[in-house]
Amino acid sequence: MAFFPAYTDDEIIEFLKIHAPHATVITTAAELAPHQAGKYGMGAGSGQLLAYIEVADTADIQGVLQTARKFHLPVIPQATATSTVSGSDGEDHALLLSTRRMNKIIEVNRADQVAVVQPGVINQDLDNAAREVGMFYAPDPGSKPISAVGGNTATNAGGMSTVKYGATRDNVLGLKVILADGRELSLGHRTLKQAFGYNLTQLFVGSEGTLGVITEVTVKLMPIPLGQPITGMAFFSDMKTLAAAVTEIRASGVYPAMLEALDGPTVAALDRYEGTHYAQGNGALLILRLDNGGAEALQRVQGILANFDAQHISVTSDPEEQAAILKLRQDMLPAVFANGSHVMEDMAVPLSQLANMMDYIAKIAKELDVEIYTAGHAGDGNVHPTLIWPKEQTEVPAKVTKALQLMFREALRLGGTISGEHAVGLLKNQWNNEELGENVDQLQHQIKALLDPMNLLNPGRKID
Repeated sequence: MAFFPAYTDDEIIEFLKIHAPHATVITTAAELAPHQAGKYGMGAGSGQLLAYIEVADTADIQGVLQTARKFHLPVIPQATATSTVSGSDGEDHALLLSTRRMNKIIEVNRADQVAVVQPGVINQDLDNAAREVGMFYAPDPGSKPISAVGGNTATNAGGMSTVKYGATRDNVLGLKVILADGRELSLGHRTLKQAFGYNLTQLFVGSEGTLGVITEVTVKLMPIPLGQPITGMAFFSDMKTLAAAVTEIRASGVYPAMLEALDGPTVAALDRYEGTHYAQGNGALLILRLDNGGAEALQRVQGILANFDAQHISVTSDPEEQAAILKLRQDMLPAVFANGSHVMEDMAVPLSQLANMMDYIAKIAKELDVEIYTAGHAGDGNVHPTLIWPKEQTEVPAKVTKALQLMFREALRLGGTISGEHAVGLLKNQWNNEELGENVDQLQHQIKALLDPMNLLNPGRKID
């Protein structure tokens, strides 16, 4: 097919460098290769990037978007490339816009209990800065040490403390965003209440870079709770029983800060990975944490655990012992991933259906003969089954794809969602119609067309 370009790539790059003067622009194939796909996703992007651009300021972002409009190029916003759903993988002839260099903590304000940060600030660094003044930043995705607040905001990242403190959405008060046409919007406030106008702040939280490029985030900070936190673990006969116990703990008035579940195969994988012996004679593992409430809260939780025949219950307030227990959850992913090629999924169901979802996953693993390791944030109904197959198989086996389809549809049937916290990216955008229905699916496309009429921003992500 004949193709008669109006501009050469060199002319486009020259225009880009003039209009994004403070940015680092990479264009050679060898240097672009590491940025083509994030190492935590499935490599669903395709084609060769035209340029990888690390912007330094808002003027650079506006210059990148001006280039994209002039030459009709897709722009892929990216923070630290930790997406598990190929949310910022490269596309053919695209501009990959990285905000990694925009990593300044602008303000940590103890009196207002807020922080203001640029999008490239690492989640853990923000939390550390908050703790220096007696506060903390609650959202704690598993990628906390490596993911950025901008990316967390774009994907509405969750984490282990969501059960008590909510996901990123619940902790964002305001944003600055640059639209595809170059306008910069200031959305929301630094007040804890805000009722004026449409809530556009929350429209951009979780929009996955498809509506605008986030340049600044104002977040809530929380005071560090009084008292000595308590961390514990308990074993159950299976995940269904564990889930039922979690439902009771959630309804008890205790307000736990963490309720994490690991099934038997996952605990066995941890034993292999760490040389421990937790799996011997035990089933599913519950890791829990109380950050306040004292003896009364602990007594209430222990009573519930006993009612569900939990075994080998142990609790501690010793910091080193707590760290050892929490390390089990932190090491879960490398322990599971060591067993072969993998895909880790992300579904959430109503708490009343969590036990049924756990039971269904175990049933599918047996019926389809698929190796599945199930863990998750049980306290908020968020389930992460990881499906494993031999490393020598380069393609995802058909039975793994079938298992995913069945689990997705079961989560929807139970009133849940097929993306609790990992976003949609390129991997799940074909499920919009099935989860949301035709009317909502169409409305999402209309919103996208209003804010990004040329379909330049992260095309194909979030919605197909």
